[in-house]
Amino acid sequence: MGDMGTLVDRSRQMGAAGSEGIDQRDSGSDPIVARELKRRASEGALASLACQAASLALRTGSMMILARLLVPADFGLVGMVLAITGLVGMMKEAGLSDAAIQSPSVSGELLSMLFWINVAVGCGLAMLCAALAPILAAFYHEPRVLWITLAVGTGFLFTGLGVQHRARLLRDMRIRLVALMDLASLLVSVVISIGMAAFGWGYWSLVAGTVTVPAGNALAAWLAAGWTPIRPRRHAGVGNMIAYGTTITLNSAVVYCAYNVEKVLLGRFWGPEVLGVYGRAYQLINLPNDSLQSTIGSVAFPTLARVQTSSTELRSYFLRIYAAFVSLSLPITMVCGFFAEELIAVFLGSQWHASAGVFRRLSPTIMVYALINPLSWLLFATGRVKRSLAMALVIAPVVVLAYALGLSGGPNGVALNYSTAMVCLAIPLVFWATRGTSITVRDILRTLAYPTTALVFSAGAVLLVWPWITQLGPALLRLIVGCVVLFGVYLSVLLFVFGQLPIYVRQLQHVGLLRRWLSKQNEII
Repeated sequence: MGDMGTLVDRSRQMGAAGSEGIDQRDSGSDPIVARELKRRASEGALASLACQAASLALRTGSMMILARLLVPADFGLVGMVLAITGLVGMMKEAGLSDAAIQSPSVSGELLSMLFWINVAVGCGLAMLCAALAPILAAFYHEPRVLWITLAVGTGFLFTGLGVQHRARLLRDMRIRLVALMDLASLLVSVVISIGMAAFGWGYWSLVAGTVTVPAGNALAAWLAAGWTPIRPRRHAGVGNMIAYGTTITLNSAVVYCAYNVEKVLLGRFWGPEVLGVYGRAYQLINLPNDSLQSTIGSVAFPTLARVQTSSTELRSYFLRIYAAFVSLSLPITMVCGFFAEELIAVFLGSQWHASAGVFRRLSPTIMVYALINPLSWLLFATGRVKRSLAMALVIAPVVVLAYALGLSGGPNGVALNYSTAMVCLAIPLVFWATRGTSITVRDILRTLAYPTTALVFSAGAVLLVWPWITQLGPALLRLIVGCVVLFGVYLSVLLFVFGQLPIYVRQLQHVGLLRRWLSKQNEII
């Protein structure tokens, strides 16, 4: 009875951390707080996974429908703008959301000051987009770009209003609520986009969907957080947070440039239709990766930040997160490589067949993202943002040069060079990111051993039945059969041959779901 009361009290303290400034260092040494943190992280991960599964279904369904309601030029027009405004958008949070989550303690007064800074940044970015609109229209020789840029720029106003409210929720480890908010905003966005497209609004349906998401997120965050910022006041901790946030912002901007310059080049030299073909393949292949990163990252970063001062806890949490991310990402890479034509036909339609070559050439990037993306959570959570920025400054020129060299080959040439550059960078980046941390390269290799070996067996199984699969008629049937073979062999080897099933079962047991299910089964028996 006494233990339960203590646990409830500690839970309330953790829930108040966003405004009262609970020192996170306690979470690494106090077993009760550590147990509560593990429970919240596990519950958040499960809820986030469920919401992201629904989000993936929504995004996939809307992509399939919009690809059949709109033409490539519609996607290309919006893609021309988003390639530039996306870079501007790297500054929309000014890194202050991550700073608020990563900081060991944050007072309500400091959080309010950060809120007003984010509002000012949002207004400034909206005005910057207004100034850029005529320049982009002239650059692309496309007058419609002017109005698209003006409309997209309004989204930054909403982002600025909701950044710190969302950060407050994440500091409180209310991950399940944040996931539900994201899902609701996406649902509204999808309904509006599809409705407008069905009524003939063309590319404006995509613009409306783009602006609806930040507007919905901001409204939901205000309602959920129940917090009203006070008037801005100078605070001693703001300078350090701005320095941290600025470094993260620069890192994000450099990474964004590295991964999106090719869209600007294709739009400028090959036109909106070719960019639309490339952009649809790029979006489709990044859809599962983005969903996984959002799902696991929403839990990983705040959790790792809470245990950043305990090297043992940090290492344990990170390797679990890394194993989960890699184990889910690797088979997706193989599916995309083997079944590019089938995936394009099923999800986009036969009119997008030109995207299949781009899609297959981009598939190795999923594997690279699986290797390096979780490392950014480790670096950010432990305050090593300068190292992350330095790594981004190495990635950017390499991939931009690769784009330029492949531009003459159109979207296929760009995609091939992009993947080649990323594969060459992967291993050096892993060594660099883990240097001086509690995570060693040996830990990474040990974590990769089981899923990569299972992947080899699953690829071999697909190759054995490949002549038979290619004889099947509809693309959907070929895709289903191929996925059953690949995932069936992969999961069998990983979970049973290598004995990894108990590890995943223990993760479910943290939230009590499996234990309750087993209890019910025993009652039935």
